Amino acid sequence: MVKQFFSPYKVAMFDLDGTLTDSGRAITSSVEYALSQFGITDQPRQKLETFIGPSLYDSFTREYHMNDEDCNKAVALYRDIYEKERMYDVDIYEGIPELLETLKEKDFTVVLITSKPLVFAEKILTRIGLDKYFDHMVGPTLSDHSSDKKRLIETAISTYNLEKKSCIMIGDTAYDIKGAVDAGIDSIAVTYGYGSTSAMIREGATFVADSAKEILSFLC
Repeated sequence: MVKQFFSPYKVAMFDLDGTLTDSGRAITSSVEYALSQFGITDQPRQKLETFIGPSLYDSFTREYHMNDEDCNKAVALYRDIYEKERMYDVDIYEGIPELLETLKEKDFTVVLITSKPLVFAEKILTRIGLDKYFDHMVGPTLSDHSSDKKRLIETAISTYNLEKKSCIMIGDTAYDIKGAVDAGIDSIAVTYGYGSTSAMIREGATFVADSAKEILSFLC
């Protein structure tokens, strides 16, 4: 109840896909293309959507039991079509620009924490006009296959001298919430993205939000 009246947070860490942007079309269509080169077609939408959030390498391994060679080939095929044709086929979720603008007006430090290669994330945020709200962006290199959000959160905290008690992670998957818990910070699980709300609650989400407006209510 205390947090409803006094917020300890001054650093808002945001996931990208499924939290700031609805990137389902861009990601799933690129996965479909990569799989088709292996003769794998007509995959269930729900299965394709599991690629939204974790690293591609982890997803191809988990969902299709690919070996290292096939994983690397699948990732290369995905990235080729994604970067050339589909990367910017995204929508900004309702209320996100207003949320980010309000946070900046209230002197929040706003940080991107994404498992998407940082080079892609930076281009997308610049194209859709959200880059101006971010003080820092943290994500893997193209050769980094990890989905570990804990490592990315801790990198942001150490690199930019952030206080853990002031940080909160906002994301739409269990990977985001687990990363926050493992890094020792609070979290907001958003229900409008692609992750499982029940899985995020099981991982220990501090709050659950159904909209950008509700996210703001937990921060300010």
